[in-house]
This record gives sequence, structure tokens and C-alpha cells, in this order.
Amino acid sequence: MTQTVGHQIAQALADAGVTTMFGVISIHNMPILDAVAEQGRIRFIPARGEAGAMNMADAFSRVSGQLGVALTSTGTAAGNAAGAQAEALTAGSRVLHLTTQIDRPWMDRDRAAIHDVPKQPEMLRGISKAVFRIWDEMGVLGTLAAAIRAAMTPPTGPVSLEIPVDVQRLPAVPGLPLSPPQPALPQVDKAGLDALAERVRAAKRPMLWLGGGARGAGAEALALVERGFGAVSSTQGRGVVPESHKGTLGAFNMTPEAEAIYRGCDLMIVVGSRLRGNETRNNKMPLPRPLYQIDVEPTQGGRNYPVDGFICGDAGEALGGLLERLPETLGTDPQLHYDIAVARATSEGALRARLGPYQVVADHLLGVVSQGRHPWVRDVTISNSTFGNRYVQVAAPNLGVHALGGGIGQGIAMAIGAAAGAKARTIALVGDGGAQLGIAELITAVDADLPITFVLMNDAAYGVIENIQDAQYDGRRHYSKLKTPDFGLLCQAIDMPHTRVTRIEDFPPALDATLASAGPAVVEVDMVAIGPFAESFAGPPAGAAGGKT
Repeated sequence: MTQTVGHQIAQALADAGVTTMFGVISIHNMPILDAVAEQGRIRFIPARGEAGAMNMADAFSRVSGQLGVALTSTGTAAGNAAGAQAEALTAGSRVLHLTTQIDRPWMDRDRAAIHDVPKQPEMLRGISKAVFRIWDEMGVLGTLAAAIRAAMTPPTGPVSLEIPVDVQRLPAVPGLPLSPPQPALPQVDKAGLDALAERVRAAKRPMLWLGGGARGAGAEALALVERGFGAVSSTQGRGVVPESHKGTLGAFNMTPEAEAIYRGCDLMIVVGSRLRGNETRNNKMPLPRPLYQIDVEPTQGGRNYPVDGFICGDAGEALGGLLERLPETLGTDPQLHYDIAVARATSEGALRARLGPYQVVADHLLGVVSQGRHPWVRDVTISNSTFGNRYVQVAAPNLGVHALGGGIGQGIAMAIGAAAGAKARTIALVGDGGAQLGIAELITAVDADLPITFVLMNDAAYGVIENIQDAQYDGRRHYSKLKTPDFGLLCQAIDMPHTRVTRIEDFPPALDATLASAGPAVVEVDMVAIGPFAESFAGPPAGAAGGKT
């Protein structure tokens, strides 16, 4: 049988190290998927929608460190994935979006051909790090290799690749097999490291602020903390330094106790973080001076805070070079780690006091997630905004997955991708509002028989929206109450185990009962029956950036 371009693409993806793909089959991508199935080298997980497929590929990449691949069809299907791809772009995830195009004689001509979307490339450019197109059978392997390399090279991000359906059916032109790409990294400025090392030697209470770009620099960051640095992380940088370490605030980065620590510090190095507005009070929170920044993306230097020095380079390489320039023992204040531990404990205590009965949920999840190396996936829901993003510790930086861009309804699909890329059961925290947006992907979890425990916090409303309406709109609750399905009946219909918790003390055994099972299960916490949090969470202050977070 003559090998087609579709077969060549499937083979090349496997040669490049792709093990798993997510997508929705269509007439426009059938040549590729037929080859994937026939070759049997890549696991394909059929999503119920393209948005779900993209979220799955995103989370798979974050947890596994591999390239995540989402396969969609032309036009509307590619558009369905756009919101989820915007999340991958926000997070800088290593994702390849393989999408299609109509036959070349009609492409880009706005001739009203079936499935044609004249501005598909423009749409893709708005949500991609880069956009490629395979124009003919001659450029298949080279273009595919360039797209993969672009997605994997820091600053990483989702890359879109259009493949016209008539090209997929053409006989393939033989070429050398692809291999996993080796991203090129910028050379770290040695003079900049020398200057930073001098500053560090003079500092008594230095701090690291660790973001998602520092995820590959855990050993180096921990070594600096062991030499006397303190640490704090963004939500995306959690676990770079073990969150149980006495020298880190974890993601308690904006509490009054954290700000007091910053005021007493005399140096901060920001590593791989954008210092996002929702974690710095829209960049108005005072940070220690001098302030240095390390980032692989050269345009990030001083973008949100003026800095005293910027070093462009890989986080691990830059921190490793800094360690080489420092003595084994720094003259730092030995009181710093104690002060951080007290500030962390005080912040945690204040958070727990706001939870009321849901202290039981937070405490039990803390014990399960931190000890079992479970991926910890969170949708945008009031429970995540209160305790999920900070209090429940992750065992490693790749195991924390959340909707960084603040979009609701992505948690179910992200849990599927995380479970496909992990070697332990995934724990996913979702709300009833978000669950209804991604509800179809529960069927995908059953079909793929993935080990996931969905902790569904059901308050039958957009809870944080109601709290904001109470606080800022005189209690006028417009459009925030939800008609929620009977999740027990829903789970029964799709053959998924379901437990409904109406007494808070029943939560720990209900969750534990799912941990030894092989497939997915839902533990629904009936917040209407149990009651409210001790203190209402009303999101960001009026006028600040925010949504249903």
C-alpha cells in the first residue's frame, strides 16, 4: 500500500516522541487518524469536543513534560478549541495543535466552499506562539519538525499547524525520520551573574520568587534556599521548592504576613515569573529592592516591575551559574527561615478559619495530594480560590494544574490530560458551574478508563458571583443561580461511580474509597446541605481584574 502524507505524519509524530494525542475525528483529519490507529504507536483519546481536547493536551504536557498534541478539524472545529488554546498560551504549554484546511484549490479564496473559514489563519495567530502550514507533500517532515521545535523551545507555547485534507491523501515523499527535538537555549550572561553574585554575598535576607518558568530549576532553587535564601512562589511555580520546606511561603504570596516578610528583605530574585497582577495587587504590592529578574524570554525584563538587573536565560542554568559563584555558606540572617515559617503558619491558620466546615475537605485533600504524588487539577471555583490554589500542597511542580487564565469549565478536561500523562491517580477539584461547561468530557474519562477522582463542590450557583453581588450590588443576585443536574443520575447514565456527601465528616472516607479504584469516580460535596464557608469569598476588589475566580 502506498504510504500517504497522513501515514507519514502519524509515523513522524511517534518518531518525535509523541505518545498520546487528543482530538475529535472528522472527515478532514481521517487520513491521519486512520494511520495512527493502524500503526498503533500513539494512544488517541477521543474527546467529546475540541475545547476539551485542547485542555487535555495542555494538561498532559504540563504533567508529563512531553509534547501535548490536539487534533481538530477545519474551521468551526478549530474555533471550538480557541478558548482552551488561549489557556495553553497563557501557561506557555508545549502543545501542538494539528488542524486541517479545505482542499488547496479553494483555500484562502473566500469562495464559500463547505467547511471553509476564510480567516482561520488569523484566528490561529491570535492564540498561538507560531502558526505553520504544510502546503504540499514535499514539505511535510520539515514543517512538522519546525512546528514541534517551536512549541518545545523556550519560551514555550502552543503552535498551530494547518494540513489541507487533499495534502493528507497525497503519496508521501520519503525523508529522514524525525527525532525528539533539542530546544536551543540562550547563553546566560556571565557578567550579569557575576554582578548578581556580588549582590547576593552582601544580602542578609534574600528571597526567591519562583514562577512557572522555574519548574525545571528545582534542584538549584532548593540549593539556594538551603544556603539561606527564602522563597515564595506564584501559583504556577508551586512545588519548585518543596512546599513543606520551612524556608518557603509557598503560594501564600500576597497575605499581610508575606508582605511583612518582603519589607524585611534586602534582595529578591524573580525567576521565571511574570509577577501577574492577581498575585501582586496589580503590580502595586511593594517587593524587596534590589529586584533582579531571570527569564528565558528577553521581553519579560522589567515588564511589570522595574528591575535592578535582568538575566536572560534558562532558569536552571542561570541559578546553577549563580550557585557556582557563591560560597557554600552565605552570611544570611539565620532568623529568616524561622520568620517565613511563622508567616506561612499564620497565613494558613487565617485561611483555615475562613473555611468553616470545609476545613475538613481542605485538610484531607492536603494529606492525600501531598503524600501520594497525585496530580492536583483545579477548575475555577470558589473552593480553589480559597484553599485549592495555596493550602493543598503539590508533591512536585509538574503535578499542579489549574486554569491559569481564569477561564471556568476547563477542569474536567484538564484532569483527563493530567491522568493520561501521570503515573498516579489524579485528584480534580471542580464546581457545579464549571462542571456543566465540561460535562461531556466525563464520558471521555469513562471511555478512556482513566484514574481520576473528581471532587465536585456543588452549591447550585456561581457562588463567588453571588458573594460579589451581595458585597457590591446590594444583594441583587441576577443570573448567578444555576439549575444543576442530578449528578448521581448523570454518573449512573455513563457508568461512573458517584458518592454524594451531605455531612462534612463523611468526606474523608468517601474520597479514600476512590483512591484504590482503577477508573474515574465523582465525590459530590453537597454544599447546600452542609452550609456556607465561615467567611464569604467575594473575589477581587471592585474595579480590579477578575472573573468567576
